[in-house]
Amino acid sequence: MTTRDEEPTIAAARSEERVPDRRTLVLVPTYNERDNLPLLIQKVRAAVPAADVLVLDDNSPDGTGDVADQLAAADPHVSVLHRTEKAGLGAAYLAGFDWGLQRGYELLVEIDADGSHPPTVLPTMLRAAEDADVVIGSRYVPGGSVVNWPMHRQLLSRGGNLYIKVLLSMPVNDATAGYRVYRATALHHIGLDSVSSTGYCFQTDLTWRATRGGLRVREVPITFVEREIGESKMNPEVARESLVRITGWGIGYRAEQVRNIADGAVRSIRRRRNTKSSLP
Repeated sequence: MTTRDEEPTIAAARSEERVPDRRTLVLVPTYNERDNLPLLIQKVRAAVPAADVLVLDDNSPDGTGDVADQLAAADPHVSVLHRTEKAGLGAAYLAGFDWGLQRGYELLVEIDADGSHPPTVLPTMLRAAEDADVVIGSRYVPGGSVVNWPMHRQLLSRGGNLYIKVLLSMPVNDATAGYRVYRATALHHIGLDSVSSTGYCFQTDLTWRATRGGLRVREVPITFVEREIGESKMNPEVARESLVRITGWGIGYRAEQVRNIADGAVRSIRRRRNTKSSLP
């Protein structure tokens, strides 16, 4: 007979058996998430017991960094990277990627600290990385959903992703999603040294680099749940910044397409002329 105390151990062991045997690092960027962080790490450790966790704290004034240190002291699978200031989500993840790649991790995971990304889906996402370079926990594929978002927020997110998909000709339904698994080889291929995005457009930037680079991107459905504790970091200013940057990428991309078409047409005309001039 299984006692209540034994259940977590058995569940953890079964979860570990289901996950591919690759060194995995879960990156958790934080800014004022002291109440959410302990519960998230508990859930991540239960879902993938063999994985390590790296908290990336941007000098949170609410003491999140101290909470992270306490969690790390109690669990050898948890580490903390203290950053001196709030420099943006992308900058935090780039620092985390660098930390993990230097230590030989093969799979690197992005997950929000606010509890909106379900850790229970992580084993499925890690298995999907067996035949994909990038795995996205997607809200907008069959089986995916969003819970507790107001209609205007859903329209903004869905509309933004449709805009990105059409503008950049990208075969991804949720390019802005922040729940991901990257193979280390994919991050090397993307070329992180040239990534300058620091805000929320960072996710779109890496997705576009991956698809343009011919990497295999797979979307796994998730149920995204709006945070219950704390305040969202998303605001109109952040959305405008992302829109401006993504529109700039799209204009450049479309201009490049036009140039390529024009160059192709010129080469075709020249070939025809050369063919005619060589005829007797």
